[in-house]
Amino acid sequence: MFNKILRKIKNSYIVQNYSNIVPYVKPYWVRAILAVVVTFPSGALDAAIPWALKRYMDSITTGNISQLTAIMPILIISFTLLQSSFTYLATYLNAWVGAKISNGLKYDLFKKLMRLDAEFFDKNVTGSIQMRFNNDVDAACLGLLNHLKMFTTRIFNSTSLIIALFVISWRLAIVAIIILLLALYPLTQIRKRISSLVSLSVSSGSMISSHYIEAFSGNRIVSSYNLYDYQANRFRNTLNNMFKISMKMMQRTGVLSPIMHFIIGCGIALILFVGNYLISHDMLTAGGFVAFTTSVIMLYQPIKSMGGNLNEVQMSLMALERVFTLLKTKENIRNKPRAMKLKGIKNLIEYRDVCFSYNDDKVILDGINLKIQKGETVAFVGNSGGGKTTLVNLLTRFYDVTSGGIFIDGRDIRDVNLDSLRDHIAVVFQDNFLFDGTIKENILLGNENATGDQIQEAISSACLSDFIRELKRGVNTRIGERGVLLSGGQKQRIAIARAFIKNAPIVILDEATSALDNKSEAVVQRAIDNLMKDRTVFIIAHRLSTVRNADKIVVVDHGKIAEIGSHDELISKPQGLYASLYGIQAEK
Repeated sequence: MFNKILRKIKNSYIVQNYSNIVPYVKPYWVRAILAVVVTFPSGALDAAIPWALKRYMDSITTGNISQLTAIMPILIISFTLLQSSFTYLATYLNAWVGAKISNGLKYDLFKKLMRLDAEFFDKNVTGSIQMRFNNDVDAACLGLLNHLKMFTTRIFNSTSLIIALFVISWRLAIVAIIILLLALYPLTQIRKRISSLVSLSVSSGSMISSHYIEAFSGNRIVSSYNLYDYQANRFRNTLNNMFKISMKMMQRTGVLSPIMHFIIGCGIALILFVGNYLISHDMLTAGGFVAFTTSVIMLYQPIKSMGGNLNEVQMSLMALERVFTLLKTKENIRNKPRAMKLKGIKNLIEYRDVCFSYNDDKVILDGINLKIQKGETVAFVGNSGGGKTTLVNLLTRFYDVTSGGIFIDGRDIRDVNLDSLRDHIAVVFQDNFLFDGTIKENILLGNENATGDQIQEAISSACLSDFIRELKRGVNTRIGERGVLLSGGQKQRIAIARAFIKNAPIVILDEATSALDNKSEAVVQRAIDNLMKDRTVFIIAHRLSTVRNADKIVVVDHGKIAEIGSHDELISKPQGLYASLYGIQAEK
C-alpha cells in the first residue's frame, strides 16, 4: 500500500514537472534555495503580531503594564520592517532565478525549433510556435516561481500561526483547522475543471498572435486588396472564441473562491461562538481571544484568494508540461546512432524506387528511379503539383522517403550524418529568406569563416559588384527584415553569393528566376551560370527556356517520371509531354 502511494506520488504531474526542471535550476541552486529559505522568516514573522497583541491586551486588562508592554508598538514596527526586507529579498531572488531558468529553457527550445522537421512547420502557424516556444516558458517559469514564493511564504506563515493558535487555545485551534481543511478542499478540483479548456485557450491565444504577425507581414496585400474589414472580422471572430473560452474557465473556477469565502465566514462565526463560551468559563483570557481571532483572520485571509492563485499555478504547470513535451519530442529526420560523415561526391547520386507521401491518402512520388552523374546538370520540369520540388526536398532530407532510397556513391543518405549531408548542398530558392542585418552578414551565412577575398569573389560571381558600389556603406548596408529594402533580383543575387561562398558540390535551384522580370532575370541568370560551373546541379524550372542547356531534363507528371532526356531529344517527340509544354510556353 505504501509503495503504491509512493509510485503515485512519483508519477504525479507535479513531481514529474519539477524533476524535469531540476537541471535548469541546478546552476543557480544556491540562490534558488536562498529564495525559499528567506520565505521562512518572512512568513513566520506573521505570528509575532498575535503574540504581541496577546501580551499587550492581557497587560491592559489586568492592569499589569510592564516595560515590554510599553515598547510593544516599537517591536511591531521592527518585526514588520524585518519581514518587509525578507519579502523584498525573496521577490528579487525569485525574479533572478526565474529569468535565468526561463532563458535556459528558451535557448534549448530555440535549438529544438531549429532541428524540427519541415513537417512540423507545415502543420503549425507562427502564432502557435510563438506561444509554445516563448509564452509557455514565461508562464511556466516566472509564474511557478512567483507562486512558489507565495506558497512557501504562506506555508511558513500558516505553520507559525497554527502553532500560535494551539499555544493560545488548543480547543479553538481544532475548530479552526477543521474549517481550514473544508475551505481548502475545493482547490483539489481545479485541475479537473480546467484541463479540458487549457488547450482551447492556448489555441485561441496562438490564433491572436498569428493575426498580428499576418497584419505585419501581409500589410501590403491587405492595403492592395482593401482587406481591412475582412481581416478585422477574422480577428473579431477569434476574440469572440477567446471570450467564450475565458467565460467557461471563469464558470468552472470562479465559484471556488466564493465557496471558500463562505466556509471561512462560517468558520469565523463558529470561532466567535466557541470563544465566547471559553471566555465565560475562564478557559481563555480576553487577550488570548483577541490574539486568537487576529491569528485566524491572518490565517484565513490569504486562503480566500488562493482559488485564483492555484488556478494560475495549474495553468503554469500545464504550460510546463507543454514545454517539456516539446523538448522530449523526437525528430523524424535525425541521425542514426553511427551515422558517417559525407566526404564529398565521387561519382553518382541515385534515386532507387523512391516513393513518398505526406499522408496515406495521397501519393506524391511513386517509384522514381534516376541516376545523376557527378558534374551533371539535371532539370526537373512538369505541371504544378507533379512532385518536382519534393524530389529535391528528399535529397536535402527536409523529408524522408516513404520507401526506396536516395544514394550518394552507393551510400543511403539516411546513413549519412545530416549536417555533413547539408554541408554538401547549397540551395537557391524562388523566395530566398534574408535575415535582418547587412549584406555581408547574409552572404557570410554560407561560410562564417570566409576571408575578405572569398567574399569579394562571391560578390563578383553573383553579379553584385555594381550594385554594392552604388551603396554608401557597401556590403555593410542593412537590408531590413527579410530583405525588404531590396528588389527581387538583388535578393536573389545575395542568395546566390551565399551559395557561392558555401562552395558546396551540389547546387539546387528551386525556380530561382521564375518571380523576376526579364531584365532582372538576365542578370540573375548570369550569376546562376557562374554558380553552376563544376558542380552537380538540380534545377526546378517552370520556364522551360531556362533549362535548354541542361544535360538531362526529367519530366515529372503525377509523381512519376514521364520522360527523360536532353532538350533536343525531348523536343523531337511531338506527342511527348515536354514538347507539348514547350509549345504552349512558346506560344505565350
